[in-house]
Amino acid sequence: MLFGNRMRWGYRCTGMSYLNFPRILLMVMNNGIDVTSGKRFVKDYGNFRDMESFDELMKAWDGAIRELTRASIIVENAIDLASEREVPDILCSCLTQDCLGRGKTIKEGGAVYDFISGLQVGIANMADSLSAIKKLVYEEKKISKDELMNALATDFAGEEGERIRQMLINDAPKYGNDDDYVDQLVVNAYASYLDEMKKYKNTRYGRGPIGGIRYGGTSSISANVGQGFGTMATPDGRHAKEPLAEGCSPAHSMDKHGPTAVFKTVSKLPTHEITGGVLLNQKVTPAMLSTPENTKKLEFIVRTFFNRLEGYHVQYNVVDKATLLDAQAHPEKHKDLIVRVAGYSAFFNVLSKATQDDIIGRTEQTL
Repeated sequence: MLFGNRMRWGYRCTGMSYLNFPRILLMVMNNGIDVTSGKRFVKDYGNFRDMESFDELMKAWDGAIRELTRASIIVENAIDLASEREVPDILCSCLTQDCLGRGKTIKEGGAVYDFISGLQVGIANMADSLSAIKKLVYEEKKISKDELMNALATDFAGEEGERIRQMLINDAPKYGNDDDYVDQLVVNAYASYLDEMKKYKNTRYGRGPIGGIRYGGTSSISANVGQGFGTMATPDGRHAKEPLAEGCSPAHSMDKHGPTAVFKTVSKLPTHEITGGVLLNQKVTPAMLSTPENTKKLEFIVRTFFNRLEGYHVQYNVVDKATLLDAQAHPEKHKDLIVRVAGYSAFFNVLSKATQDDIIGRTEQTL
């Protein structure tokens, strides 16, 4: 089921870039050098081991994310200019209002509405990482900066690494539970990106379309799996190469207080500035919706999410874990099993095992 999908008549969709928030955070903590590749992509804003306050870390984040936001937009604009010249996309233009009337392809500014966005990946991991650092390192001093950096570098190896990992997971507030402590941290971190992004127009600005500007977007599609594979261990306790949280959904099993708390967390994001997709995935079992009472409960909370909390988007998989596991083991028995992945639906059997595992791991909500 899909809720909150807004019709975009005459809407221009374009190539987009991904910004992996947790990987950038690791870069910020490591003198601006990417931990995965060992390459420098931003200036040296300092090393986490030497940062005396959480505010110092967030100042470094602000500088780095602004650098990378500008770089991502340069890449997007270069691709759009090349596409305009080499791939006019005649068929799509014919079907998009008002390219025929204006005598322009979509890449020349023919669409009525021209709003584009890059995609920001790992929102929940970013939130949980900042929460763990702020609470456990700076406020309660349960974990030293050296201990955290060493644990991340070794992917939480050994008894000491696992001890620290469990503290990161269990002893700090988690995104998805309507806790302002953690939710506001990611709102503040996101604000740096959104503020920088709004400075730059797309390549069709002023050439006819309404808009020509950018919005944020958390619609990570299934890139959270691949992006996670290229990201080392993170301060939320996530192991290296594990998938990142998809869309703006909480990390798996970190949301402990049901769907209403998840909705209230997501509604704190500045959704009016992230209209490239505030993509929230939820999962309930068929048994949970087997009674009229529970069906009505789901209807009520969805209505409240949109009408009272100004939610943007939520989509559901109505399938239990046992069915998905059986489909992995015996795909021939489940050829017609369709699941909601991210901004699209797909036959479960055609997905990679990593993506299947990611869907299986989503929290099963109760009503």
